[in-house]
Amino acid sequence: MASLNVYSVLVVLFLTCGAVTATKENDQIIKENNCETKMGLPCVLEAFTSIFNTGSISNKCCGELVVLGKVCHSALVKRTLENPLFKDLNPATIIAKSIQTWNNCLALIDSPSPSA
Repeated sequence: MASLNVYSVLVVLFLTCGAVTATKENDQIIKENNCETKMGLPCVLEAFTSIFNTGSISNKCCGELVVLGKVCHSALVKRTLENPLFKDLNPATIIAKSIQTWNNCLALIDSPSPSA
């Protein structure tokens, strides 16, 4: 449970302080598309954990991620990587996990649900 609190703090820092070090391009994309308001905090935490740590993302949160959109998803991940708190992470690994999470969620949402 303590690790969830750590990630909650990191996500809050990412949402509130990330703009300080974000490139203007990512910041502009996030602002213009209202990216920070399109997902609920529980799903933000799930997506964050699946990309920046180890974890999975639920079907519900995959749905929210797809509604968020690829442009917002990519801009938020890139802005997080620019935050000094995450300077020790390998950007290529994070981008790869971000793409994998996006593709998995997109496939899940696009696949027809089994008949009852």
